[in-house]
Amino acid sequence: MNTSRPKIPGTTPFDGVQARKGYALNKMCYSFNSAENRAAFLEDEEAYMRKFGLNAEQAAAIRARNVLALIAAGGNAYYLAKFAGIFGLDMQDIGAQQTGLTKAEFQAKLRAAANG
Repeated sequence: MNTSRPKIPGTTPFDGVQARKGYALNKMCYSFNSAENRAAFLEDEEAYMRKFGLNAEQAAAIRARNVLALIAAGGNAYYLAKFAGIFGLDMQDIGAQQTGLTKAEFQAKLRAAANG
């Protein structure tokens, strides 16, 4: 049985390996459902990351607010949206980062695709 997946340039598929790799990161981001937890993170980001046991790669990506690096570190886009929301970013901001476009360019691309 061949379980290999085709490579998609610039894409990190979220699979079982990534899920295990990103467990602490995704658990932390899920905690941001609570306003109290968002405030605690903003008060002391380093302590909050230590509380969840983020590794060096994950912590560096959090500090840099780099969504692509967070995805590579095992982050799931749906959980990362909770992190991005703390800073007023939405899924279109994340999509723009993923494609290397500005948000306006990304939105134009979405409109063009919708209009066929």
